[in-house]
Amino acid sequence: MRYIIIGAGAVGGAIGGRLAEAGHEVVLVARGAHLAALRADGLRLVTPEGPRVHRVPAVGGPGELGALRADDVLVLTVKTQDGEAALQEWGPAPVAGGGTAAERLPVLCAQNGVESRRLALRRFRRVYGVCVWLPATFVQPGTVAAAGTPLTGMLHLGRYPENTGAHPESTGRHPEGTGGHPGNTGGPEPSGHPEGSDDTLRRIAADLETARFEAPVVPDVARWQYAKLLGNLANAIEAVSGVITTDEGRELYARVRAEGTAVLDAAGIAYAGEDEQREVRGDKITLRPLDGSARRGGSSWQSLDRGTGTIEADYLNGEITLLGRLHGVPTPLNALLQRLANTFARERRAAGSMPVTELVRLADEAVAFVQEGRPSRL
Repeated sequence: MRYIIIGAGAVGGAIGGRLAEAGHEVVLVARGAHLAALRADGLRLVTPEGPRVHRVPAVGGPGELGALRADDVLVLTVKTQDGEAALQEWGPAPVAGGGTAAERLPVLCAQNGVESRRLALRRFRRVYGVCVWLPATFVQPGTVAAAGTPLTGMLHLGRYPENTGAHPESTGRHPEGTGGHPGNTGGPEPSGHPEGSDDTLRRIAADLETARFEAPVVPDVARWQYAKLLGNLANAIEAVSGVITTDEGRELYARVRAEGTAVLDAAGIAYAGEDEQREVRGDKITLRPLDGSARRGGSSWQSLDRGTGTIEADYLNGEITLLGRLHGVPTPLNALLQRLANTFARERRAAGSMPVTELVRLADEAVAFVQEGRPSRL
């Protein structure tokens, strides 16, 4: 299979680089200065084993590849706020033998949050969710760093929708005169396939596991993604006030997370517990500073640091805000963080520039407005 990495930033660059290093065929999709650097000098992937340069094809969009191949796998690694545009661009791309990418090819949604799977399913027939545990940094154009060792990351994989028993596989051909969609085998999977799995997904998992990833195929990938969502609620704190290192910051995150668990519980949404997550991860992914310095920041922090003008908060803290409104659970802290993160991105404020004491003050004020029944300023 050929892996087309749509968004060769921190996560996409690490996955694509490791797959290429393991001998798999990879195409990187990027834009701007990053695309120019990839074309000119290749992808420089920095890991605990040292830096390596991977010279793989880099494109700006599907038009540069001509007809896609029937064995292509689309790996969507752009931030969720950029997902709809990417899906709209790649869905109509023609596939050799007939049909389009949306009709025939699998798309893996390897992003934070839980919304990208639903966005993809509006256009693509064969959608897979990925819970991404992959500490990586988009350092500068052409360079990505992944600090995890001995594994680079853990990628739980599962079909979407889950547990349907009828996720179509691609035959790699465009059947003529069948009355069905291109690539449809005409029915549910053969018996014996575990729920949440199919042949394509097992092949993908096997490839990832040759590339320093653990890639369990699970019937309940959403349960892992919602657990990751609770952890990602800290992203906005980090983006606004820097890496959480103080008791004040840790206490604020605990309050933000408590809002999140209350909302998921009210909505009846299952999520893996912290003990279960620790047991599964074990010591498989240990961070090793690659340049002797402390960690700078995660995905949301990096968006602000690069001045992209957008941030993923609407699909992290905003997901909790949305569910809270649907189920009658107040979420003043997550609503505050969503607003602040978006303001920082829109106004291109420096990442981590608000003192955590000021953020805590605003959080206390937001909670007080709700408790006192005053009109919220959010």
